[in-house]
Amino acid sequence: MAGCWALLERYQLHLAMLALQFGYAGFHVVSRLALNMGISKIVFPVYRNILALLLLLPFAIFLEKKERPPINISFLIQFFLLAVVGITANQGFYLLGLDHTSPTFASAIQNSVPAITFLMAVILRIEKVRLDRKDGISKVIGTLLCVAGASVITLYKGPTIYSPSPLPHIQNSLPISATINRLHDLGDAAEKNWTLGCVFLIGHCFSWSGWLVFQAPILKKYPARLSFTSYQLFFGIIQFLMIALFCERDPQAWRVHSGEELFSVFYAGVVASGIAFAVQIWCIDRGGPVFVAVYQPVQTLLVALMASIALGEQFYLGGIIGAVLIIVGLYLVLWGKNEEKKLTALITRNKVGIESSAEHSNIAYIRPAITHPLLVAQSTHEDVA
Repeated sequence: MAGCWALLERYQLHLAMLALQFGYAGFHVVSRLALNMGISKIVFPVYRNILALLLLLPFAIFLEKKERPPINISFLIQFFLLAVVGITANQGFYLLGLDHTSPTFASAIQNSVPAITFLMAVILRIEKVRLDRKDGISKVIGTLLCVAGASVITLYKGPTIYSPSPLPHIQNSLPISATINRLHDLGDAAEKNWTLGCVFLIGHCFSWSGWLVFQAPILKKYPARLSFTSYQLFFGIIQFLMIALFCERDPQAWRVHSGEELFSVFYAGVVASGIAFAVQIWCIDRGGPVFVAVYQPVQTLLVALMASIALGEQFYLGGIIGAVLIIVGLYLVLWGKNEEKKLTALITRNKVGIESSAEHSNIAYIRPAITHPLLVAQSTHEDVA
């Protein structure tokens, strides 16, 4: 029965992660839409996190009354620092990077998150590397390939490989055609600094990886996941508002000017923050940070399809080469993790078998002595001595 429950939970984890990738894939496209319409890169995350907090807070208050530990200064400091890394730096670097690049390449660079997560986990001794075994070598090579792929995407844009044309039914529709004209070259960002954008996105990946790793030990002490996320969102809002005091003083920037902007903010807050954060934290708690990170390539494929069909995004040689390197490296890391898990399970079974055999042998040896009290007493005396 325990095995069936474990298998069911594993399927639930995989389904949750697939749903999460669909949600995040849409977020890449929606975020670029919002930036292209001129929404502020500070106002956007403030509204996003306020919506997410309003969505999660009622559930956190009423569903986690019994399992929520008492709050103290130590927890508040940890939540504040997690918000710095996982919300303020993570979202800020992402929007800056996306503004200079495209949704597909933003998602492609995010494939380096598993490798960075793995490195951080090794440094913090959450993960172990054995270079004398094939699983350890595979994880190291995979990590290096991920780093190489991210470097290629950052340093080499290359020629255009694919440039899709707008769909005929879209060209014939006046309202949609007007929207497409406003989104012209949405995925290209040719006038922006591509290298600088990739540097921002790498900062986003480091922030995201640190957030994944640092959450795991804190969740063990504070298992109320919804409350855990709500505290981080609250501190993230405070941090973005403090930044806005210095960087966004135009009152008009806080107005929502169109239905497209409203939809972008709503999608980002409800789907990409509220729902996604809750699902992701549940998956981290049950499957670990590396398990969550290895699903990233699915998101890249979905983003490429969405951006190509809906936005006519162009693909460049450097991005394709880098994405291939990152995905190959990612699955080398995943293969190494699976091999390590198999070996650990085998060692555990053998150890249990040896202990069980030893215990059985001791019982078999002592059992005949039950009819000889003097031998039992002598044996006991020798053991104590």
